[in-house]
Amino acid sequence: MPDADSGQKWDRELVPKRGLLSVSVSEIWRYRDLVRQLASRDLSAQYKQTVLGPAWFVIQPLMATVVFSFLFGRVAKLGTEGVPHFLFYMGGLVPWAFFADLVNKTSLTFTKNAQLFGKVYFPRLVAPLAQVLTSSALFAVQFAVFLAGFGFYLWKSKSDPSIHLDPSWRIALLPLLLLQMTMLGAGIGLIVSSLSTRYRDLSMSVSFGLQLWMYASSVVFPLSKIQEPRYRELMALNPMVPVIEGFRFAFLGTGTVTQAQLATSFGISAIVLLLGLMMFNRTEQTVMDTV
Repeated sequence: MPDADSGQKWDRELVPKRGLLSVSVSEIWRYRDLVRQLASRDLSAQYKQTVLGPAWFVIQPLMATVVFSFLFGRVAKLGTEGVPHFLFYMGGLVPWAFFADLVNKTSLTFTKNAQLFGKVYFPRLVAPLAQVLTSSALFAVQFAVFLAGFGFYLWKSKSDPSIHLDPSWRIALLPLLLLQMTMLGAGIGLIVSSLSTRYRDLSMSVSFGLQLWMYASSVVFPLSKIQEPRYRELMALNPMVPVIEGFRFAFLGTGTVTQAQLATSFGISAIVLLLGLMMFNRTEQTVMDTV
């Protein structure tokens, strides 16, 4: 501690942030090791003391795909535009699982890390960034399962003309779709996390809200099943619909999505992220008084 009489000064002074959109990228970069440590902690804690452990990463989407294939594909006969049921439903569940997992985890940022925030200083955005890493690990594993199934049916389509697959160069746009889901999921999570410091029951309703949202996001049926154009356009305003339709269109060759819908969806996601950052920066200044 410097002596006031000696004229020495502090090496560094921590002051409250005032800008609602002030994000110190250089400071977050200095704490990149902490981001990795928090992500590793969350991954290990998520399946600690479970029998199957990380295998749940694979089992969950596979079980959901089997159930959806039977209920919506065989029983309800909603149709999959000629695509094998496994690939169609897996192609919707993999991006949705990443988005939903990111929203769920990010929405608990303040309540889950309250004790840590009260003991030591570090940029608070480090915590949600760690959640992005853990959700990305989930996506990587489930996407690998999707690719395995995609490769199998692509090989099988050479001898079975009933299998319609038409992958295109649009697969290269996958990073943009992933970026959009990250912006949207993190933005919603930051908003919910900020509000839940005062309204605790809000975080409890996130999972239920995501379940309802999934059925309105063309996960279980293609957007082309909506015959009325105005209703189709209205549903496309859901920012996750163009993402899922675009994901299927790139890999499977089926999907109803336009460039305008993708651009609108990306813009909505960017606005949600900016709003989330503003609310997060405002809340972190007084969070220890309410959490």
